[in-house]
Amino acid sequence: MIHISWEMLMFIIIGGFAAAFVDSVVGGGGLISVPVLLATGMHPALALGTNKLAGTMSSMTSTISFMRSGQVDVKAVRGLFVLALLGAVCGTLTLQQIPSDFLKPLVIVMLILITIYTIFRKNWGSSSTFDRYTPKTAMLMGVAAFGLGFYDGFFGPGTGSFLIFAFLMVGFDFVKAAGNSKMLNFGSNIASLATFIALGSIQYEVGIPMGLAMVCGALVGSRMAIRRGGAYVRPLFIVVCLLLVGKQIWGLV
Repeated sequence: MIHISWEMLMFIIIGGFAAAFVDSVVGGGGLISVPVLLATGMHPALALGTNKLAGTMSSMTSTISFMRSGQVDVKAVRGLFVLALLGAVCGTLTLQQIPSDFLKPLVIVMLILITIYTIFRKNWGSSSTFDRYTPKTAMLMGVAAFGLGFYDGFFGPGTGSFLIFAFLMVGFDFVKAAGNSKMLNFGSNIASLATFIALGSIQYEVGIPMGLAMVCGALVGSRMAIRRGGAYVRPLFIVVCLLLVGKQIWGLV
């Protein structure tokens, strides 16, 4: 157990709020929350579990917020939710046997390609063209949901961005893509969190205060995204993708 001063607790709360504000819309909150937790002197494995507890509280809040505003296509994601959850269980269990660092170069390339594609398709995601899944898109989205759930449990960085990109590819606008992705991300978070709990890799004295701060950040961030629409979500999506690229490159140096 680590001792947390009042000053450090305030740092955790402010960092958690900022992380959830961004993560509630386009993901990438771990860029803020994990370094905050590591700054307390927490062991990296314990920091990841504690972050997953707080992040699950945040993703649940933003999912509910998007759903209440009608920005989640429940019919389109309910089956994918189960696949994402199962994928995350498999990914988290695999992580216990195989290190995930070999994925970093691939993730960097994929994030760069996603960012470039989004920048050059200027009106992409401004309006929804989705009607229903075809057999082909249903199969592809099923694979994406399971695969990205696995990835979230196994490695994690950029999961929200990859999910949003997948929903954009089948015709959703940016806001609905964000709402749908948060629901799937919530499913994968539940599975990973259950595994971390079973392994005893959570510092509850830190995770609960950070989680409560992240609930507030998720409420503010998701409501702003819903109110401002794609004109707000799209540039934030690009910025977070670029930051994720920078973070992964820094980790390779």
